[in-house]
Amino acid sequence: MTHHHPPTELLLDFAAGGVSEAVALAVACHAEMCESCRAEIRDYERVGGALFETLEPEPVDDALLDRVLDRLDEPEPELQTSPALDSETARLIPGPLLRYIAGSLGQLPWRRVGNLFEEFRLPLTGNGFKAKLMRLQPGAVMPLHTHRGQEYTLILAGGYADEAGQFLPGDFDVRDPSHKHQPVVDDDGECLCLVVLDAPVKLTGVLGRIVNPFLRV
Repeated sequence: MTHHHPPTELLLDFAAGGVSEAVALAVACHAEMCESCRAEIRDYERVGGALFETLEPEPVDDALLDRVLDRLDEPEPELQTSPALDSETARLIPGPLLRYIAGSLGQLPWRRVGNLFEEFRLPLTGNGFKAKLMRLQPGAVMPLHTHRGQEYTLILAGGYADEAGQFLPGDFDVRDPSHKHQPVVDDDGECLCLVVLDAPVKLTGVLGRIVNPFLRV
């Protein structure tokens, strides 16, 4: 059972299409894993649709119809065949995330960061929020840190615990500059997460003063 969910205002923004690609990806993946949030988003979308129907129609340029018809005459893009996925990837990765990894987890070009975790940065368009997959080693104790901006973490496999409690598959962790925490990965297996953030984390203490200038989103 999922115990940690996106805040209501984030679900509202998602339903209204008011969040960045990276944040929308994280919320969509959580919704696929969480029936209650999926239902809540549907409710917001129905309300939004009803409100839209009450708007007065606006006149449009006569050339708009011509542009729409021209688009209909354009050839359809070729559908790309998705690569075969191994059973682990098919089991762990939500549908909205699959098109960003274009293959199985074991085939991704993971980048090792110390002895604590590996990361794979997702190919997103636009600026602002970035997204990455992180594989954290069993029992890893992450450095104590705070945040320079917003950070959203969705647990896909395994789990970790920190000052806010235990986070397991499907849980959605939201952090901002007011939070300071030190996640500790569960001992019984590695933890796979989708992490979305708009600024680097900020390590605390002496280590932070040395390392922070080199951290990137």
